[in-house]
Amino acid sequence: MLKPINGTWFEFWHHNRPEGKYWNPICRKFTDEQWREKVREIKSLNMSYIVLMCTSLVYEDHAESYFNSGIYDFPKDMTCKNPIEVLLDECDKQDIKVFMSVGFYGNWEKTIDNITSPEVKERAFKAIDIIWKEFGHHKSLYGWYYPDETEVNGHFDERFIKYVNEYSAYAKQYDATKKILVAPYGTNKVVCDDLYVEQLKRIDADFIAYQDEIGVEKSFPDETAAYYKALKQAHDRAGKAKLWADMEVFKFEGTVYDSALLPAKMARIKKQLESISPYVDEVLIYQYIGLMNKPGTTAYCGFPESIKLYEDYKKFLEENK
Repeated sequence: MLKPINGTWFEFWHHNRPEGKYWNPICRKFTDEQWREKVREIKSLNMSYIVLMCTSLVYEDHAESYFNSGIYDFPKDMTCKNPIEVLLDECDKQDIKVFMSVGFYGNWEKTIDNITSPEVKERAFKAIDIIWKEFGHHKSLYGWYYPDETEVNGHFDERFIKYVNEYSAYAKQYDATKKILVAPYGTNKVVCDDLYVEQLKRIDADFIAYQDEIGVEKSFPDETAAYYKALKQAHDRAGKAKLWADMEVFKFEGTVYDSALLPAKMARIKKQLESISPYVDEVLIYQYIGLMNKPGTTAYCGFPESIKLYEDYKKFLEENK
C-alpha cells in the first residue's frame, strides 16, 4: 500500500531566486485571503502537516523577516502584513499541524557558518522568543523546524548535532511537548552503521525527514528503496527519531540549482512513493507552493503544469483509498 503525501513545505518567498522564478513575484502580492486559500488547498489533499521553510531570510546583500522580529525589516512590497499569523490561524481552522522555522538567520547559503556562529544563534534564539510570545497560543503550532541543513556525508556532522541539540533545548524551555523536525540531505551517502545509530540516539529531533533527492538529480526512484530500508533499520535500532521522507516533487527547467523549479509528472512521483512507502512513517513533499495548484484557485502561483499535478494527485488519492 502506497503512503499518501501527508504534508508539505510552505514558504512566503523561495530562498533560491532562480528556482522561484514562476511564483515568487506572485506570492509577494498575495492577500491574507489568498494565503488562507493556499492552506485550504493543501487541506483538500488530506495533508496534516505544513513545514514553514523560513521565518526570516538572509542573502549576501539583503535580509528580511516575515514577522515583526526586530532583527530584520519586514518586506515593504509584501501585501500580506502578518503572514505567519494568517498561516497559523487558518491552520487552526483546518486542523493542520505547523512546524515553525527557526533558521536562515545568517546567509542561507552558508550553512556551516549558520550552525556554528554565536551571532546567528543569538538572532535565532531572539526569534524563538518573539515567535512564541506572538504566536505560541495557536493550537496549530506543533513544533519547530531547523532549515540550516547539512549533508549527511556517511554520518552526521557533529557540529550539526550540537546545533540541533542547542536549538531544541532552547525552544523546549517554552513548551517541552513541541516536536522537532530536521530534513538533512545526503541520503544516498548515509552509512547506517553502529556510529550512525549512536548519533541518532544523541540528536534531539523527533522526526528526521530525509530528502529523497530525486528532483536535484542525485538519486533515481529505483535506488531510493535501498537507502530508506537501511535508514529504517538504523532508526529502529536507535529507537528514537521517527523516519520521515522529504520527497521532491519538482524538476528543473534547466541547470540544477540555477533554474526554475517545475512540477514533476505524477508517473515519476508514484515511483518515488513506491520506493519509500514501505519504510517511512510519513511522506512530506517539497513542495505544494508553486508546484501544485487547485483548479479555479484565486491563489494561483507557479507554472501551468501545477494544476495537472494537483488533479493527477487527487485522482491518485481516490484510486488508493
